[in-house]
Amino acid sequence: MQYRRVGCSGLEVSRLALGTMTWGSAVDAYEAEEQLSTFVDAGGTLVDTAPIYGDGACEELLGTLMAKAGLRDRVILAGKAGFIRRGDGVERDGSRRTLLDQLDRSLRELGTDHLDLWQIHSPDPDVPIEEMIGALEHAVRTGRTRYVGVCNFTGWQTALSHTWLAARAEAVPLISTQVEYSLVNRDPEAEVVPAADHLGMGVLAWSPLGRGVLTGKYRSGIPADSRAADPAWEAFVSAYLTPGKFAVVEALARASEGLGVTIAHVALAWLVDRPDVASAIVGARTTAQLQENLASEDLDLPPEIVQALDDVSGSAR
Repeated sequence: MQYRRVGCSGLEVSRLALGTMTWGSAVDAYEAEEQLSTFVDAGGTLVDTAPIYGDGACEELLGTLMAKAGLRDRVILAGKAGFIRRGDGVERDGSRRTLLDQLDRSLRELGTDHLDLWQIHSPDPDVPIEEMIGALEHAVRTGRTRYVGVCNFTGWQTALSHTWLAARAEAVPLISTQVEYSLVNRDPEAEVVPAADHLGMGVLAWSPLGRGVLTGKYRSGIPADSRAADPAWEAFVSAYLTPGKFAVVEALARASEGLGVTIAHVALAWLVDRPDVASAIVGARTTAQLQENLASEDLDLPPEIVQALDDVSGSAR
């Protein structure tokens, strides 16, 4: 496993992070234990989690598994707050009260006295950015987290948040911005990535395999066991099942055939080599899928393939 600093901070993380969004729901305790062990044994350090993951069961499960294996000191825990469950749905709530309450719950369930990185999960349009970012500052000052970041913020929101924190009497740096970023979603390059680069922040990429499209599983149709076949996820995936996105997948397929690796390997290698990307967050339903993704760390893409993928993905719609 290779490692990078998150922006200009001193926090070093593995270039591939372990995503836990379905732990406690689609991924049971036995499978989660195998995945955590496989990830750490491969040299992985960054583990991404949130209170709403696994229908609310993820963090307690993760905390139990870390305690059982004695892994807390070997992982970088990246948590979030700002989405809560109300009734049958999930809603944004970026109020200081909810953010800090969720942080305390995360610490209890994860069995730790601090997170390594705590992030606002999403901007709440009904709450001032200063209130949300002020909660991050308070969490650092009270020792509940070592570093702070944001997720799914626009470029201007990222810059405003960073500037507001930097202007405080005892500045607490905003070190990361987590956004969806892949060969089929290069939107962050318009504003978020340049803002992060200018401000010395690292980019954490979620859904680096384009909601599963960049694995190549949809080249011949929609598999019955895929997210695109699930009514709850169909709309999420179908946004990338377009002719332009398929052109990206076919370019990846040609590159993978020439290199003797999988399509997913090429997609991940392209992303983690982007200069501002500190880590790409990979989630998996099975340990075999996780092992396959982790193996992409052995791949260095030739410059001509990188350029070809830049060209085809830059025009994909």
